[in-house]
Amino acid sequence: MKEESNQQKVEAPEISTAKKRKDMSSAERVQLYQRKLYQKAKQEKSYRFYVLYDKIFLDYVLRESWKRVKSNAGSPGIDGVTFEMIEGGGVEKFLKTLQEELRKQIYQPPAVKRVWIPKANGQKRPLGIPTIKDRVAQMACKLVIEPIFEADFEESSYGFRPKRSAHDAIKRIKEELKSGKTEVYDADLSAYFDTIPHEKLKIAIRERIADERVLKLINKWLKAPVYEDDQYKGGKHQRVGVPQGGVISPLLSNLFLNLLDRIVTSVKSTFSKNRVVMIRYADDFVLMGETLQEEVVIRLKTLLTRMGLSLNEQKSKQIKAKETPFNFLGFVFRYDRSYKNAGKGKFWNVKPSDRSSMKIRETLRLALKQMGHYKPGVLVGELNDILRGWLNYFDITGVSHSFIAKKHLSDYLRMRLLKYFNRKSQRKSRLYRKQAFELLVQRFGLIDPTKFNRRLTVKA
Repeated sequence: MKEESNQQKVEAPEISTAKKRKDMSSAERVQLYQRKLYQKAKQEKSYRFYVLYDKIFLDYVLRESWKRVKSNAGSPGIDGVTFEMIEGGGVEKFLKTLQEELRKQIYQPPAVKRVWIPKANGQKRPLGIPTIKDRVAQMACKLVIEPIFEADFEESSYGFRPKRSAHDAIKRIKEELKSGKTEVYDADLSAYFDTIPHEKLKIAIRERIADERVLKLINKWLKAPVYEDDQYKGGKHQRVGVPQGGVISPLLSNLFLNLLDRIVTSVKSTFSKNRVVMIRYADDFVLMGETLQEEVVIRLKTLLTRMGLSLNEQKSKQIKAKETPFNFLGFVFRYDRSYKNAGKGKFWNVKPSDRSSMKIRETLRLALKQMGHYKPGVLVGELNDILRGWLNYFDITGVSHSFIAKKHLSDYLRMRLLKYFNRKSQRKSRLYRKQAFELLVQRFGLIDPTKFNRRLTVKA
């Protein structure tokens, strides 16, 4: 029997088929169906799926979709309907209504509410917030079609995929640097999500999906209007763009860039002939090689132009990583001299970027400013949630070197807590004019960044 590839072992969910379907949970039934789709797509590279739509509104698919959407939480969309309101009226009733609309093919996605999220560089990025009902519908569609496209996605892609993460991309980049691929083209796509051409995207979808009902449903999401500043924008005349914030948007954006992935990884491509590899996380990617000839960058730009995309020339840059550090996904890669082992020369130092460190400090400052007169235990709970997320992301055992950044973070937190409890309004607090950081660590379990260890690690 042919042995499964490493990717198959990673992506295909492990579900025992000995269990009767009536005894399976919704999650188990979804995973069993996904495994079958994945295996079929993996085994037959040119196979097109004709009957998929009916699976989108199956009871167990919708129930699992609701669970996943609810676990992701989030704000209500344009209709103002919250999770609590849906639960108050009955989840089964809510799902039954959606099921009938999908079954009759009369479901119409509402407008997407657009808000603007501050970025670390002071700019803002758009975020679309679909209604909860639309998120459930998108999730149901995603659960059905994702395993088909997963079977086609390249190993170079790491963003928004099952069992893959930013940590895997960071680890891969470090491995390539250590192997000698130290010339890097740090690419920045111009407004990628807003410029994906619908017609070209549909061609990519049709390579695998022939069910016109599914294609029609996806098209409705692409054409859904945006509600912003008390007015509706876009709609049926929209020709480009995938709304950031949609449940299905990351899959569609990955699918479109997979066209680039396939060409880059092809053994006959200009990239492979020059021994150049690409590591991509969503729309962020780097090209890496022992050398990067001009023809490689020209070829990249040509391909992107054909796809209807473009590079941000001001932000995209080619560097020699041994001479110039570069950032990727919040980390900075530096070729530094080892102070602990001077005889070993230099090493690839992967650590949180200055911007990432500044961002966590600003988050802590604002959090403490908003907390007011919180009891120590509650205060620690809020701070730990912030610290744990940042530390879990930047502390990759065997890959990143984050101790100095954690030391600076610990010092900053000590200083901010001292100021917090030394305010006149805190005179009644037991921590007024005390070594608040140390006491909160010892008595209330505040995380000391310098002593934090991730429970889940990535082996180098």
